[in-house]
Amino acid sequence: MTIAKFFTIAYRNLVRNRRRTILTALVVALGLVVAMSFSALLDGMLVSMLADNIRVSTGHLQIRNKNYEAEKASLLYQDLLKDGETLAAQAEALPEVQSAASVLWNSGLLSTPQESLGVEIVGIDPDDVFHAPIREGIAAGEFLKSNDRGRILVGQRLAKEMGITVGQRVSVAARDANGQGQEKIFTVAGLVDTGFPGIDQNRVILPLAEAQSFSGVGNRVSSIILMLHNQEDTARVAAKLQGPDIQILTWEDLNSLLLQSWEVGIVYYYVLYAIVFLVVAALIANTLLMSVFARAREIGILTSLGVNRGQILLLFLVEGILLGLLGIAVGWVLGLGAVSYLTFVGIPIPAETVSLVEGFAFGTTMYGGFAPGQFVILSLMLLAIVVLVSLYPAWYAARMEPIEALHSL
Repeated sequence: MTIAKFFTIAYRNLVRNRRRTILTALVVALGLVVAMSFSALLDGMLVSMLADNIRVSTGHLQIRNKNYEAEKASLLYQDLLKDGETLAAQAEALPEVQSAASVLWNSGLLSTPQESLGVEIVGIDPDDVFHAPIREGIAAGEFLKSNDRGRILVGQRLAKEMGITVGQRVSVAARDANGQGQEKIFTVAGLVDTGFPGIDQNRVILPLAEAQSFSGVGNRVSSIILMLHNQEDTARVAAKLQGPDIQILTWEDLNSLLLQSWEVGIVYYYVLYAIVFLVVAALIANTLLMSVFARAREIGILTSLGVNRGQILLLFLVEGILLGLLGIAVGWVLGLGAVSYLTFVGIPIPAETVSLVEGFAFGTTMYGGFAPGQFVILSLMLLAIVVLVSLYPAWYAARMEPIEALHSL
């Protein structure tokens, strides 16, 4: 009997039992849809969150003093970069560099007559293109100018929590370069909503010159954030910028926690895939075994006509493969629809939940992403599992004795 004949017989058996075939194929399809959807979410979350974090927070590279530790937000002279403006201009002169933005970080206390909250104080050059997300995120009031004095931007979520409005005068207290406490009254120039509550909810923004004056650090800065035209040039630019008394941090270094979380997430997702595929495998095995029992007399007749055990095994194995291929085909159609929805529409997340992820550019909508290579791997894994679980029903059919099979009801 030729292979083509096996496929023909298997196809007829599947068509003859349409309801069972459709339900089984749908089980396979839904298993693949679940796997594709979770794979799309994982890929989309990583890509979008990493890209957003680079765009609004870390940049592709940062230049810092070799002694600087971001967790401490030190203002000591020996921990800061001296003459940040000159270093930024030198970095920006490189052809691979799109922009070089000097920033000064400090921590302090934002106060109104009603309450006080700890905040991150960020000094920026309002004219630098790196800060475009802040400029575009002005929800009320206006953006800062580089020569502004006594004016400040407050995250919209933070302002709502503290009852702050545009034009209101607020107090900011912080330590200076000498470790002495300083306090100054600022007017709220605008409220910022970049779309990332974890970043906006706990920071206030000053012009760089104002922040340097308030902190007493002279022309020193905490870091110079570089955006490149091409992310692939990161290592090359880092090598060019190496020098004494400075450290160069790449986007991988600056987003190491995010990348490590992704690696851990992959493990859990593969455990989920395994559970889904095992459920599908159990249902496929049960369906094929029931098919063997229902067709016992047919098996007996085929055996008495000279069809050997190996051919009986192959017949049921081919039937299982066809069921798997049919389910995978339907799964791709439904799965691509689900992935398209996740990619272009996304899943909304309450801002209260997102705000728990502090310091990361995590938006209020979770988007998926197309990962065709991963989808193909998942499809092949599912097909392999279907083939493996089809072996037992096929083996059971091949081991049936002809006389017992012929007398089966």
